[in-house]
Amino acid sequence: MSRMKKLKASMVQFPDIAAPSIWLLAFEQRAFWEFWAGVYSFKVLQQIVPRGDGHPVLVIPGLGASDVSTILLRRFLDGLGYVTYPWGLGRNKGLKDEDLALMHQRMKAVFDDHGQKVSVIGQSLGGVFAREIARHDPAMVRQVITLGSPFTGHPLASTGTHLYEWLSGDRFEDLDFNRHLEMRIKPPVPTTSIFSKLDGVVAWPCSIEEGRPDGESINLRGGSHIGMFSSPNALYLIAERLAQAENGWKPFEPKGIQRLLYGTGDHLPALPKKARTGRGWPFDALRSARQDGAKI
Repeated sequence: MSRMKKLKASMVQFPDIAAPSIWLLAFEQRAFWEFWAGVYSFKVLQQIVPRGDGHPVLVIPGLGASDVSTILLRRFLDGLGYVTYPWGLGRNKGLKDEDLALMHQRMKAVFDDHGQKVSVIGQSLGGVFAREIARHDPAMVRQVITLGSPFTGHPLASTGTHLYEWLSGDRFEDLDFNRHLEMRIKPPVPTTSIFSKLDGVVAWPCSIEEGRPDGESINLRGGSHIGMFSSPNALYLIAERLAQAENGWKPFEPKGIQRLLYGTGDHLPALPKKARTGRGWPFDALRSARQDGAKI
């Protein structure tokens, strides 16, 4: 048994969740096409999504990525009327206390400059940063949107464990995993967790927000982990969530064709076996849409 498997098996305080398969990881290459689809649909999407109200938005990249990875999303949101900010700390090399301290300072500076609450968006590990900021500074945060972020489940249910050790310089054996138990506590602000059941990096059960009534989990059906910052359906969903009034947050309710793209009940127990009709795509998508109440 490998070192990581032994460590994972010893961590009995967490649910036993398997990391994504090697096939799902290989399928992450579709993120290349998702990015270019986002580029080509950029202007069209800006015409059909709700306009922003000008409030500030802080965008945090995922593990191993820098602000370069969030340029498309930030420009998209700037064009809608928001004022976006990169995280400004270079490459994300892990959840470091010193980086969290700097992020708190940055949040306060943005909040003071605008005199209003800041929405925070984070991809993957960036979403963990976003939630930690909101847990410690809720008075400055309007809402949190995470994309494929592993804030619950099992800390090692990921295909990126070795990358994390390499970038952070930390060995998982030396980390305090009691902190991970604290991180799964929902911040006292509206939270949207966007996940994909075809995520090849983070096991999707590790991205499920159980907090109610101002927390939600939305399956970006067919989406990749890497492409959650750039695919057209991700850009649309992020813009829709940001456009809500500050004190009027409501859970996302997909309508019409949206029910085939977004699942708000896909993380809930499946329908009884006798109710299933067919296997695979498109039957799985249609079945999930029925769970969400679609008329099809």
